[in-house]
Amino acid sequence: MANPPLLVLIGIGALAGALSGLFGIGGGVIIVPALIYFAGFDQHLATGTSLAILLPPVGAGATLEYYRQGRVDLRSAVVIALTLLVCAWFASMAANRVSGPYLRLMFGIFVTGLGLTLIYSEISKIG
Repeated sequence: MANPPLLVLIGIGALAGALSGLFGIGGGVIIVPALIYFAGFDQHLATGTSLAILLPPVGAGATLEYYRQGRVDLRSAVVIALTLLVCAWFASMAANRVSGPYLRLMFGIFVTGLGLTLIYSEISKIG
């Protein structure tokens, strides 16, 4: 099991917190790769740790501020959260049966596809 230096963990938290507040991202896009490449975690340990990290703060700080500004749809949040709970549970059972390199490959394909989709969408809007 990895035992990364405290400063590495603080750096990952600071980066994920800043990007989460700005763009609403953090877990899969920032924390998981950072834990793998900077903290020495394997894929499964990084994924599980990311989920444990996000559970308390996602429900608090940034969400509270968005709610205060009238920018949270509670009905949608509850429906999606309940669905996410069930699907994440089943997906985690499946992920724990796949080897780390295959999970990283699948993650890389997903993030690349997402990035290309965002780039194409915004370029087409710009003209």
